[in-house]
Amino acid sequence: MMDDLKGKTLQTTLMHAPELGSVEIIKDALITIDHDGTISSVLKPSDPYYETALATDNLVKTAKRQYLLPGFVDLHIHAPQWPQLGKALDVPLEVWLQKHTFPLEARYKDNVFAERIYGDLVSSLLAHGTTSAVYFATIHQDATRTLADICLNLGQRAFIGKVAMDNEDQCPDFYRDADAAAALDGTRAFVDYVLSMPGNDAGLIRPVITPRFIPSCTDAVLSGLGQMAADYGCHVQTHCSESDWEHAYVLERTGKTDTEALDNFGLLGRHTVLAHSNFLSDDAMDLIHSRGSGVAHCPLSNVYFSNAVFPLRRALEKSVRVGLGTDISGGPSASMLDSCRHAISASRNLEEGVDPSQSGDQRGTSDSRISFREAFHLATAGGADVLDIPVGRFAKGCKLDAILVDADNQAASISIDETMDSQDDILQKIINGATRANISTTWVAGRTVHQQA
Repeated sequence: MMDDLKGKTLQTTLMHAPELGSVEIIKDALITIDHDGTISSVLKPSDPYYETALATDNLVKTAKRQYLLPGFVDLHIHAPQWPQLGKALDVPLEVWLQKHTFPLEARYKDNVFAERIYGDLVSSLLAHGTTSAVYFATIHQDATRTLADICLNLGQRAFIGKVAMDNEDQCPDFYRDADAAAALDGTRAFVDYVLSMPGNDAGLIRPVITPRFIPSCTDAVLSGLGQMAADYGCHVQTHCSESDWEHAYVLERTGKTDTEALDNFGLLGRHTVLAHSNFLSDDAMDLIHSRGSGVAHCPLSNVYFSNAVFPLRRALEKSVRVGLGTDISGGPSASMLDSCRHAISASRNLEEGVDPSQSGDQRGTSDSRISFREAFHLATAGGADVLDIPVGRFAKGCKLDAILVDADNQAASISIDETMDSQDDILQKIINGATRANISTTWVAGRTVHQQA
């Protein structure tokens, strides 16, 4: 049984990717954690005072083939879609929404149903190593507050938004805000609720202004939410240039791209998370960069609903801040490790092309691939950077949000031969092969929030 780590020193092999493209691995590192879950020091065996720190009475040691990684930061989750995970992936986005997703989300008017589903969702994500989660909820005030309460109780770092959607042309009668005033008042009430939650003084739970996407919202709601974002200074999340249909709809309705329109509504800022963003032009990327906004790259759900591969390498080269998302349930996996793997494979598909009728020199987009090191960074420190939170890396002043990967778990052992495998090889094997069964413990701010039986 692994203890809480607040006020203790942990001796372990740590692996993190604080900078894009490189990793740092420290064998027998000593991490000292304050009583509020903040890292006060990280020492290598060669550092001065290592032996002194090792002599503490509060030392916790991990086993030989266990590895400490930062907890995963999932930038895009639809919490109410958890029961739909793995279903309804064979239809276009607009059909998926109207026939499957909106009817499911409408059920969250029943708060008993919401409490059951959300409890299972948050527990499951913690078991998958997701320590920070950015959630779309539903239009329902009570159910969205329940999600916030559950995240606080179970200890997950969560960014939660009550969805705003009032456009009668795009939202069904049975599932939409009654009008613009209802959408805005409901958002404001939820933001106020989170900001005054008992036990949330440390800001573990944060409110997010959440227009579902431009098609679902009237201009009055979009501009009102933009003003609200300025008033409160809180995070914003929405979908951006997700599919051919959605991208074309916004162009026809506004005469602008999603990025330009969102900017005009005051919804692009340092704390904005734009999901998908597959059809961004170079000018749109420049605008996003200039506003300091970030992209939630969801490589697996893009396969099913977005009609294109996000040009990740190009975005990174233009200094757009990017992290990864599972997009539950548009993506049929709750694992951020799967998001890492699909980000790698999607980038390779974009670089090499997928149409065998094209010649090799015409088939793909050159210099598009990313490595496992870059994917690991995006799933941890990259996502943390998008959110402006001190997690995702092991450094003084960061919160100890972490997972312990056990390579020897009998249900899912990872083949490691230390006579042949370097520490870098071991990390690559973890990124490419680890499963939920390998995550033995999850901590948020030093608190144990998941422990395998």
